[in-house]
Amino acid sequence: MNFRITASTAILVGLLAANAAAATPVHFTGDRYARLARVSLDHARATALKVRPDVVTDQELERERGGSGLRYSFDIKAADGVYEVGVDARTGAVLENSKEGPHPD
Repeated sequence: MNFRITASTAILVGLLAANAAAATPVHFTGDRYARLARVSLDHARATALKVRPDVVTDQELERERGGSGLRYSFDIKAADGVYEVGVDARTGAVLENSKEGPHPD
């Protein structure tokens, strides 16, 4: 059996692999606080992506100062670095949209 891979086949395989990687769900931490949130993870992610449209690489629900004290935190990878976008888990307000420093928390 003789297989020939054309350039278009190689491109198609590459695109399929890239789509599969992009569709891979991002790990979520903070389940223990989910019952306290009034805003869903999906809604908070959509809000974060409106202010910083790119690729979410990490997401968590955490207790942190500011707003109601409960926030979703999203790390969003952009061409010029990684940004942290914080969305209040009770009100849906954007609390933070800042570039991560060399030592992210």
